[in-house]
Amino acid sequence: MSTSILTAPDQLNASYDVVIMGSGAAGLVAAVRAADAGLRVLVVEKAALLGGTSAAGGGVMWAPNNHLAKASGYQDSHADGVAYLTEAAGHVMTAQEIEWYVATAPRAVEFLNRNTKVSMVPIARPDYHMEWKGAANGGRGLDNNAFDPRDYPGLAELLRPSSYFPLLTMTERDELNGRAADPLLLEHRASTGIRTMGGALVGSLVASAVDRGAHIVVSSPVEDLSPSGSGWTVRLDGSGTHVAATAVVFASGGFEWNPRLRSAFLPYPVTPISAPSNEGDGLELGLKAGAAVEDMSAVWGVPVISTAAHQYDGQRSGRMGNVEMTLPGSITVNSDGKRFVNEALNYHDASRVFASINPHTGRQQNNPAWLVFDSNYLAKYPVAGSTPGQPAEWMVSAPSLELLALELGIHPAGLDATVSRFNADAALGVDTEFGRGATPQDRFLGDAGNTPNPCLAPLLAPPFYAVPIRAGVLGTSGGLATDFNGRVLDHRQQVIPGLYAAGNVSAGVFRNNYPGGGATLGSAITRAFAVGEDLVARLK
Repeated sequence: MSTSILTAPDQLNASYDVVIMGSGAAGLVAAVRAADAGLRVLVVEKAALLGGTSAAGGGVMWAPNNHLAKASGYQDSHADGVAYLTEAAGHVMTAQEIEWYVATAPRAVEFLNRNTKVSMVPIARPDYHMEWKGAANGGRGLDNNAFDPRDYPGLAELLRPSSYFPLLTMTERDELNGRAADPLLLEHRASTGIRTMGGALVGSLVASAVDRGAHIVVSSPVEDLSPSGSGWTVRLDGSGTHVAATAVVFASGGFEWNPRLRSAFLPYPVTPISAPSNEGDGLELGLKAGAAVEDMSAVWGVPVISTAAHQYDGQRSGRMGNVEMTLPGSITVNSDGKRFVNEALNYHDASRVFASINPHTGRQQNNPAWLVFDSNYLAKYPVAGSTPGQPAEWMVSAPSLELLALELGIHPAGLDATVSRFNADAALGVDTEFGRGATPQDRFLGDAGNTPNPCLAPLLAPPFYAVPIRAGVLGTSGGLATDFNGRVLDHRQQVIPGLYAAGNVSAGVFRNNYPGGGATLGSAITRAFAVGEDLVARLK
C-alpha cells in the first residue's frame, strides 16, 4: 500500500478540522469540498479497502437540470425537475426539500466536474416515470468515464472491487443490449487497474482528496465518539489512536449487513449486495450522541439473484437481477407459477412487490420468486455472470416446464398457464397482463434487436431453466436525521454541534422513493456537497 495515498495511524495529526467516517462517495465528496478550502481533513475507513458500496456499485448519479446534460443537447430545466420530483415524492417531501435538491444537485455536479478529477457524462436513460409531469428522456443520469489510477501508485490496489459489475462504463454496458462484453477489453482494464462505474467515481475522488492533502486511514473502525470542549474526540479501534475534531461527518453507509438492526427496523427479510462492512457503526455512534432517526424502514430496493456461488468478502451476497428480468425470453413467477409484476419496471418499485404479503397466510407471497427462461435466452444473454450458452451449476434445468415446476416446488398448472399466456402476448409484442415493454424506461434495458417489443419473446426452446430471485437492497436509506446542510439533529430537531451525516447512514433525501437511475448516489453526493459547503462556511 502506498504511503502517498494512506497515512499510518501512528502518523496522524493530534487534531483535524474535520474527521469523516467512511470512504464512499458521500464521505469523499465532503472531504474534497472541505479540503478544497484548506480545512484539515481525515477520512477514516473501517475496511481494508476504500470506497464502500459506492465503489461496488454502478456509480450513476441522478441530477436534474445539470450542465453536462445541457451541453450534450438534452432538454431540462429547474421547473421540470421540481415538477417531476413533486410527482415522484411530493407526498413525503416538502416543497422546500424538493426545491433544495433540484437547486443543489446540479451545483454539486458542477463543482465535481470543474474542480476535481471526477469525469461524468450524461446517459440516455429516461426517468423511471415518463408519464409524470417534468420527466426527462435522458440526461439526468450521469455515468463516470473510465478512470486510470496509475498516476497514483498503490491506488488501484486500495479500491474496493465491484461485487459483480464488469469493467465497463454504464454507457458501454447499456449499449450491449444485455449481451456479454468484449473479453479483451475487460482483460486490458483489469491488467492496468483501470476502473469504471462506482470504482471510477471513488478512484477519482480519492485522487482529488490526496491532491488536497487530506489524510486517509484504512482498517480503522471508529470505536467511540465523545464530546470534548467545542469539538469531539474520535477513538480508532485497533491502534487505540485518539484524534480531536472540530467536526465529525458520518458517511459510513447503512445497516443492511447487521442482522440485529435489520430485524429491528426492516419489515421483511432482504438480501444485501452492498459492501459487507455496512453494519450500522455510524448510526449507532450517532444514536449514542443523541441523534434522532427518520425513515428507518426505508431501503434502496432491488430484485437480487442470489445463490451459494455469489459471495462477496466471504459473505453470501448476490447480483442485481433487473436486467435479466427485462430481457426478452424470461419471466418472473412466484410459488403459484404466476407472474406478479412488470419485470421491466424499475428495480426499486419492482422490489416492493416481491415483499407483498399474502393476506391468507401472512407470509410474503413473492419472495423468493423464480426467473424462468428457455434455451434461446440462455444462448444470447449472461445470467448473473454466467457465460451465454453455458448453463451454470446453480441453475435449475428440466426438459419441460412441468418438470421444471416440480423441481422448483411450484404449481405446474400455474406455470403452464402463465407461459401460454405470455407466449401468445410475446408473439404480438404486447404484454396484456402487466404492460412490459410499453414505456421508454422499460425498453431502455431491453434488447433493441428484438422486435416488435425489446422486452418480450416467447419461452419455447427446451430445456428450460430457472434461478431464484429475491427482494434485495443496494443499502438501507433510513438513518440519522439532518437539516438541509447535513447537520445531525436530536429528537427536538435541534442541531447537535459539530456532527454531520450524508449517504446511507442518514435518512435519504427522497424518503423511500426512487425517481430515476442514480437516485442513491444523487441523494448521497448532493447531501455531502452541502455538508462540505457548510463546514467551509463555519470553520474557515
